[in-house]
Amino acid sequence: MSTSTISTSSAGAATSGQDALALAGRLLIALLFVPAGFGKIGGFAGTVGYIASVGLPMPQVGAALALVVELGLGLALLFGWRTRLAALGLALFTLAASIFFHNYWAVPADKAMMQQLLFFKNIGVIGGLLAFGAFGGGSWSLDARAGRR
Repeated sequence: MSTSTISTSSAGAATSGQDALALAGRLLIALLFVPAGFGKIGGFAGTVGYIASVGLPMPQVGAALALVVELGLGLALLFGWRTRLAALGLALFTLAASIFFHNYWAVPADKAMMQQLLFFKNIGVIGGLLAFGAFGGGSWSLDARAGRR
């Protein structure tokens, strides 16, 4: 067996493994957004109330925007359609949500620990989304089928 045959077969295995990991990553991150988006359909009034409770203006518009972002961009990420844009949109949305809804620096001390945990969990999610923004959804995505990476 020649050296080129070995490197080609190991490159194919690496690519297949990377594609499987990219698909798994897209699925797992989408699990944060897609169910939340569907939940906002049935619980729209509760979402509006929650947004209003933190003092944000136009809570109905914010709830509609959250629903569209979570469901639309979450599904786009899941299927690998316009993955880079979907991931960057979700990253921006997650950063804004973290600042407004998990502002551990502005809550009473007895609530700060939980909010800090949720804030930094979201920062970690943003890191994963930025990786998809940088590298795309992998070969097992609609982007790859359309010739986009």
